[in-house]
Amino acid sequence: MTIPQFVLASASPARRRLLQTVGIEPIVYPSDFDESQIQLNDPNQLVQTLSLRKAETVVPQFESALIMGCDSVLALHGEIHGKPANIDEAIARWKIMQGSFGDLYTGHTLIDLTQNRTVVKCQVTRVYFGKMSDRDIQAYVATEEPLKCAGAFAIEGFGSFFVEKIEGCHSNVIGLSLPLLRHMLAELGYNVVDFWSA
Repeated sequence: MTIPQFVLASASPARRRLLQTVGIEPIVYPSDFDESQIQLNDPNQLVQTLSLRKAETVVPQFESALIMGCDSVLALHGEIHGKPANIDEAIARWKIMQGSFGDLYTGHTLIDLTQNRTVVKCQVTRVYFGKMSDRDIQAYVATEEPLKCAGAFAIEGFGSFFVEKIEGCHSNVIGLSLPLLRHMLAELGYNVVDFWSA
């Protein structure tokens, strides 16, 4: 089986670094899909739909490739949260998150143009946040890291200080579940090692 080019339909530096760390050098082609078009109350359905739409938006740019779309949200006390719109929203969010937990949902889509096949899955990881003072919250938000992330935190950055523990896939919290990606590739007939950079 010919191994197609691996295309990441995401502008996320964290997802790109994650793939590079495990030997996959993706072609980065960010999707310009307008996420506000999709309004769903179920986080599982939402992230799967968004990941699919993002991947589909990139399809016309390639004749033969394996295109990956991803989307993440944090479900907290029954409410779905993406990236905070501004500093005030990030502060308010952390006042709710601190000392509590949330479920991080990441939708994953693989569109294989060589086989005309699509696989869509979701991974969920529970994240427990430590107790934080108002000073901690303001200092963390001042780094602007929370403004770039679904759930208002980055476990691979300053945010790692305030995550007590996780239940489930660690890389999923960064934005892409590597074990799930391996299973999805296998479902399409590929072995993940075939995508490792030489």
